[in-house]
Amino acid sequence: MYGRGKRVLLREYLEQGWSKSSLAAKLGIGRRTVHRWIRSGQLERDIDGEAVHYKSRPAVERKIDPYGSIIEARLQAYPLLSAVRLHEEIKAAGYTGSYTQVKEYVRQVRPVVVDPVVRFETPPGHQGQVDFAHFRLPWGRRWALLVVLGFSRLLWLHFFPRQDMRTLFAGLEQAFAFFGGVPQELLFDQMKAVIIEDERLNGGGLVENAEFLRFAHHWQFRARACRPYRARTKGKVERPIRYVRENFFYGRTFLNDEDLNAQGQQWLRQIANVRIHGTTSERPQERFERDERMALNSLASRPYRSLVLSLAAAPAIRPLPTPPQLQVERRPLEVYTRIVGGRS
Repeated sequence: MYGRGKRVLLREYLEQGWSKSSLAAKLGIGRRTVHRWIRSGQLERDIDGEAVHYKSRPAVERKIDPYGSIIEARLQAYPLLSAVRLHEEIKAAGYTGSYTQVKEYVRQVRPVVVDPVVRFETPPGHQGQVDFAHFRLPWGRRWALLVVLGFSRLLWLHFFPRQDMRTLFAGLEQAFAFFGGVPQELLFDQMKAVIIEDERLNGGGLVENAEFLRFAHHWQFRARACRPYRARTKGKVERPIRYVRENFFYGRTFLNDEDLNAQGQQWLRQIANVRIHGTTSERPQERFERDERMALNSLASRPYRSLVLSLAAAPAIRPLPTPPQLQVERRPLEVYTRIVGGRS
């Protein structure tokens, strides 16, 4: 039985002048049916006043549906579980469908997770944030040490061939000289030169590197560490790392380490520290000069002298290998005389 839609189209095309035979072929209707509708007045009698009724499609059960409650319960308990992980779990429970169904279902039912990280601002001179980032160059890997002042966002940057405690000490002293002072505290990631062990997630405390504590005491700042897996609390330096990669490093050519650091210093002076910062809406250099420079602690009178690092840096003197001893066979003098053809 033909539906109302066919009759509506037939009436419209007839009004446009189409022939009955061509319409029957176009709409897939027999010519007799077309003539019958016209003779009976079917096209005029009830089309205009008849309400449109659509039958809802019967629900088709998907393979994922019996496992929906498992997925939702797991996501309520662990909102960040991946679709891949959930696919593995319901497969173990008997699911035989595709991963695509699981991914689409998870996208629809995953709870909205509110990020508890709230950006906080620190007063002038209070905090600096420190981190390393590695870069690959034609002559090897280099480590960029970044220090950002929390209030002004003034940035210091230098590239080093290693990431170790000696590099960290040298870099921080260069950064303090660049700023003309020392912030009250420095916030670090979980780097071993600063934090040996962090048991705060288990109810314990921080075990700090003793040599770094002596360095911090010499320069009169407190060391703080991000909680494990919460590096985003150090966002004022995490974003500059990306900024350095995209705005400074990418697309530039460097001849050697000296050229790399020279271009880095020029970039700091001419671009990074004089741009309008997206958060503060001010130039970091101007904000620093106006409000933060005078809030920093004074520089130490001399660089830090580390007896531990000095001993570690002294090259070990290895004894030269003893040359092998030559064994000389001793013979009477007359033997040598006979060898050279002389008389005994």
